[in-house]
Amino acid sequence: MMRRYEMTDLGLLYHFLGMAVIQTESCIFINQKKYALTLLDKFGLKQCKPVSTPLVATEKLCKDDGSDPADESEYRQIVGSLLYLTATRPDIMFAASLLARFMHCPTKKHYGTAKRVLRYIQGTIDFGIEYQKGKEAILIGYCDSDWGGSQDDMRSTSGYAFSFGSGVFSWASVKQHSVAFSTAEAEYVSASEATTQAIWLRFVLEDFGELQADPTPLMVDNTSAIAMTRNPVFHQKTKHINRRYHFIRDALQDGVVDLRYCRSEEQVADIFTKALSNRFNYLRGLLGVKPVNNLEGNVEM
Repeated sequence: MMRRYEMTDLGLLYHFLGMAVIQTESCIFINQKKYALTLLDKFGLKQCKPVSTPLVATEKLCKDDGSDPADESEYRQIVGSLLYLTATRPDIMFAASLLARFMHCPTKKHYGTAKRVLRYIQGTIDFGIEYQKGKEAILIGYCDSDWGGSQDDMRSTSGYAFSFGSGVFSWASVKQHSVAFSTAEAEYVSASEATTQAIWLRFVLEDFGELQADPTPLMVDNTSAIAMTRNPVFHQKTKHINRRYHFIRDALQDGVVDLRYCRSEEQVADIFTKALSNRFNYLRGLLGVKPVNNLEGNVEM
């Protein structure tokens, strides 16, 4: 990079903006353990009992749940801190983005859910993202959605993640702008949003000298959504969808992305769209999120 950009070598990186960086012979590992410990101490949960998942899979949140109002200032502090923690903890991305929807007039139930996420952090305090060395620089994307997951406006949630074959480096969990009429439409919109990110990432990678010559594989677990992008016959079924989402068809024809089917059990982006129970730990591992004591190789200090 020094040959390409004007920069100064300050030696091996150990800390950056609250993130710890551990470099071994086989991987690079980043986490925010110190920051997470500070959060637990700040909100009085340093000795709390940990939980195995950040959210209860059967529990739905809404604006008016009948419980008493909570301290809005403290609630916002917790959610804001969790959002910063997602820089190295994509496993809490959905929980943090869900809680952020209730910044105005949060209730005791919202506050209790936020505290549960902190209890999950307590049990996974050493977790971070592992990036393995020597992987082929091929961009791979995953995208998924729920259907009508929001209890207040029945809008769906889109989620996507991109990696180079090991830990993810780009991810998101966002509510869609319109109400989807079917699961296929929700998946179609999610794939379109992931395509915009794929186009931007391909542009950035090309600037870094990592040109993606082949179309970027975009893994989707809904065959109807894939058919909608490939077959113009589906126009009558999709003409009500906002025009800005249909550009995915041009991206497919131009060889920018290639939508491929993957089984729902292997859909990594599912962790960004809904609360999970049994599959949560498995998908978390596919993201590259693991504890620091699972690293292989000698730490370079």
